[in-house]
Amino acid sequence: MILRRFRPKSQDRNIGELYGAIVAQARSVAFYGDYGVPDTVEGRFDLIVLHLVLVLVRFGSDEQTGRGIGQQLFDVFCSDLDGNLREMGVGDLAVPKRMRRFGEAFYGRQAAYLAALAATDEGELEKALARNIFSGRDDDCGAARLARYARAALAQFEQQSEDALLRGDVVFPRPEAIATV
Repeated sequence: MILRRFRPKSQDRNIGELYGAIVAQARSVAFYGDYGVPDTVEGRFDLIVLHLVLVLVRFGSDEQTGRGIGQQLFDVFCSDLDGNLREMGVGDLAVPKRMRRFGEAFYGRQAAYLAALAATDEGELEKALARNIFSGRDDDCGAARLARYARAALAQFEQQSEDALLRGDVVFPRPEAIATV
């Protein structure tokens, strides 16, 4: 009985699996090759944030569930970032400062993406992605394609049950399948 406290809860396992699916999708080679997302620490961070925000939007329809899931996903995300920083050799004293900047970046990007998704002008999401992921480059940087991908992901999430998502069974669109137009 006493050991039950030390066993991971199934909800924790599910959040870990959901986060793992988000990270795996964000690491899809097509984003870095076909879309032109910079294959850097920042580029990878930005794609994880985008995918996290998209999943959180899906859970946002149920405010109570969405808030709880959102916090748990954010906690796993922060733990992952912390571990990665330490793996890269960032010192113990510098980690909190870097984590604070990552947190600010997450919330800033989340606010920008949510506002862009709520805007009547569909071009707002493209602008937000160009500014945040492609460092404001206005050349053919893939922001329009990434915006189409994000909208396709949201549409696809609506077809998936919340229970399946909560189990970590999230299905993202294939990035290669989004037309370049």
